[in-house]
Amino acid sequence: MDSNTEINLKQFHWDADDTDKDANFKNAVALYTMSDPMPAIDRISRNLSIPVGSIVKYVLCKWTMSGSDALLEVGPDMVNKMTQIFEEAEFQDTAEARLEAYASVKSIVSWLRVPLDDADYRNVQ
Repeated sequence: MDSNTEINLKQFHWDADDTDKDANFKNAVALYTMSDPMPAIDRISRNLSIPVGSIVKYVLCKWTMSGSDALLEVGPDMVNKMTQIFEEAEFQDTAEARLEAYASVKSIVSWLRVPLDDADYRNVQ
C-alpha cells in the first residue's frame, strides 16, 4: 500500500517540563528538529538514485518499527561497548578505573555527536 500523505518538516519548540511524563522524548524532538535532514536525504537520493520520498519513508518505518529509541540511535554494538567499559570499571572498583571509563565514554559520545554538530560531515561530491 502506498500513501501520498504530504508532511511539513517543522521545528518543535518546547519549554522543558521535567514533570511531563514524556519530557525525554519531547526534549529529543526539540533537539533533533533543530537540524535540517534534507541536505543529507537529498545527497543520499542523488548518490544512490533513490527517490527522496522513499528514503524518508524508509527512515520513518525503520525508526517506528524498531525497539528502544536509544538502541536505535546508537546501535547494539555501541551499547555493548559502553556497557563493557562501565562493567570493567565497576569490577576494578577504583576511582581511577571510573575516571578512565568516563573518559572512554566521553570520547564515544563525542564521536556520536559529529552528525549533530556538523550535518554536512559526509558531504562527498
